[in-house]
Amino acid sequence: MNTELLVKMANEISMFFASDSAPTQAANDVATHLRRFWEPRMRRQIVAHYEEHHGEGLTDLARQAVALLAAQSKSSNPA
Repeated sequence: MNTELLVKMANEISMFFASDSAPTQAANDVATHLRRFWEPRMRRQIVAHYEEHHGEGLTDLARQAVALLAAQSKSSNPA
């Protein structure tokens, strides 16, 4: 899938949760949404974008959520 589209989608999801929650809770809510509703391939691609390009194009909230996904993927797949 196109990375730019994933960034756009993550930003739109984060805008939804930003208006409803405290910042820390909002990041957790966005990460939970991505885990529940995005297929693994999409999650891997957005995490790779975050790691390779420092989350370029992501809003602060979306970047925080993807950072949570990245940390989770590292803890569940130790090297």
